[in-house]
Amino acid sequence: MKGKVHVILKKEELLAKKLEGKTVVIFDVLLATSTIAAALQQGAIEVIPVKNEEEARKKAETYKPDEIALVGEYRGKTIEGFFDPNPSTLKEHVQNKAVILSTTNGTVAIHNAEKAKHVYAASLLNGEAVANAVCQPSQDETVLLVCSGSSDRFCLEDLYGAGYFISCLLQLKTFHLTDAAKAALLLYEAYEHSPVEILKRSAVGEMLTQYGFLDEIGFVSRKNVYSVVPKVVKKKLVNGEETICLK
Repeated sequence: MKGKVHVILKKEELLAKKLEGKTVVIFDVLLATSTIAAALQQGAIEVIPVKNEEEARKKAETYKPDEIALVGEYRGKTIEGFFDPNPSTLKEHVQNKAVILSTTNGTVAIHNAEKAKHVYAASLLNGEAVANAVCQPSQDETVLLVCSGSSDRFCLEDLYGAGYFISCLLQLKTFHLTDAAKAALLLYEAYEHSPVEILKRSAVGEMLTQYGFLDEIGFVSRKNVYSVVPKVVKKKLVNGEETICLK
């Protein structure tokens, strides 16, 4: 029996009762899942995704100040007293620390998926590594790719990230793709060699460009440069072991 790949276009469409037994991969390419990958690649012990600023500050109280890095944004603006969640600027703040991360969409999507059997976070930076991890030789269950979206709206860059991930999966094994998964793959194939262009043309990409973060778009548009596999274990994202998929 073939494994099936389906894409959900925004986190609000996730239904907890339909997640049992499924492997879920979350995409928030601009920027939360890129930030998670960068933090773990750059030496963070773990990333703790929280729903909002209030939850982040409560979680921080359970640690010593030098054990954590508070990182977060709300609606594109860095939360006061938190480090900027831009992946390219994290390295000096996160090494050997627990990162408490609050974002408008990506960390919320991770919480919404908590009833799944396995939950991963993927981006262009680490898509191939995560694909290797979730694509097991005997797998016959559904892989559900979740585009985080933005405040109940679909986001183009997340669908592109899901399409890249599907292309990685198909290099490893044959899957049945739903129409939503096919749409993601077709979008990716159309812009396979110009990721910066498609990310810039998205609504979030336009906002980041307007705020002066064009370099950040370039940073997160790089494919397969990180080997980390962010996996949710006991409500924390840690670097899970890769499981190489056999054809």
